[in-house]
Amino acid sequence: MTPVRQSVPRRDPGPVLVAVGAFCGTLALLLRFYVYGQLAVLPGDIEERVPLVDESATYLDTTTWETVEDAEVRRTTSVDGSVRPGDTSSGAWEVSVDTATPETVLDHTDRRVIVDRSTGRAVNCCGEHVDGDRAVRQAGLVLYWPAGAEDRDRTFYDADIRAAPYMVLDGHENIAGVATRRYVQRIETTQIPDSTRRVPASALDPGRSGTVEASRWLEVRRTLWIEPVSGYLVSAAEERRETLRAETDTGERVLLEADLTMSEGSVAEHAERAENRAMVLSALRTWAPVGLGAAGVPLVLVGLVWAFPRGRRSAGRDPSRGSTEEDEEEEDEERDTAGDTAEARPATEVEDAPARSWR
Repeated sequence: MTPVRQSVPRRDPGPVLVAVGAFCGTLALLLRFYVYGQLAVLPGDIEERVPLVDESATYLDTTTWETVEDAEVRRTTSVDGSVRPGDTSSGAWEVSVDTATPETVLDHTDRRVIVDRSTGRAVNCCGEHVDGDRAVRQAGLVLYWPAGAEDRDRTFYDADIRAAPYMVLDGHENIAGVATRRYVQRIETTQIPDSTRRVPASALDPGRSGTVEASRWLEVRRTLWIEPVSGYLVSAAEERRETLRAETDTGERVLLEADLTMSEGSVAEHAERAENRAMVLSALRTWAPVGLGAAGVPLVLVGLVWAFPRGRRSAGRDPSRGSTEEDEEEEDEERDTAGDTAEARPATEVEDAPARSWR
């Protein structure tokens, strides 16, 4: 006996397409408005070194009070930080700046600063200080720019003068293959707070004896190249001039005169890191959401178009409306199909059929 064939209903892909499209759209929104926001902040743990060097600088050796020319001078900014316990929105950074020759240290500055991880700006709280002075109030950017920051001027803190002059946008430049914004900060000749010391009078005036009170004065032109998507530093430079001036009498001596820049290797390292982070943030903010949205919307539309006519047919016929010509045609087709199936059945099946009882 030949088994009776059972018809297998075809699966409708419409709901599946709608579900996949909705998933793509939801994921696009999640990446853009949640995941991006979680990653577009400063790293929780930071270990950064920004070394600047001038191989032909001039400085005053305060042990002999003699001027040294054509000397190698390095000025290195070191940042070590971590997320503050109980407050993931900010980090506590220990920042030190060392100015030195291969033989001796010329200057050293330490400070602690609390940094808002979203804005990159200093926050006044929690044990901040500059060289132990806890009365100081730091402000402005510390090292990084906010990710995706607007193209405008921003204040940047200088620990020497304990103020945050503006970093002025000075143009755009390609550094080591990375598109950057160039910012310039100019500090006119300014007395460094708490720098007054007694020095030999002969250091400022060779004909005098004894000691005089003198203080340090600073003039800086600082340039930073920032990758705008990540907010990361790519390169830096400083034209720096420090002088020693008597408090009451005339007299002045150059303490340091240097044109400090980053080495090519250091620039390449910073550029690669900034470019990699920019690619990740761009993918989360633009590429991935746009791609998923472009795929999700058509999938939803195609699924709805596919499912609509099938859904209308599957709703069934209304018994109260009676039989229509279309219904009669469908019934005729079903009867014709059944008849064709019976005619196609082998004769042996008919002969072997059990005899019916007439009782």
